[in-house]
Amino acid sequence: MKVQVDRERCCGAGMCALTAPDVFDQSEEDGQVLLLDPEPRPENASATREAAQLCPSGAISIVEDDA
Repeated sequence: MKVQVDRERCCGAGMCALTAPDVFDQSEEDGQVLLLDPEPRPENASATREAAQLCPSGAISIVEDDA
């Protein structure tokens, strides 16, 4: 799994940082998403997917690894 964020699209709701704090944070300057781990560990995969689904602006994209 690889994660990408579009900071231009981010509205600063913070759902990502609340849902998957090991993968996402929020900038103290503008409240926008900060990607802490672009390739989350398997134990963070579920929370990362949930954060992407909860993002109101659709700023988080997930690319699944080919099996």
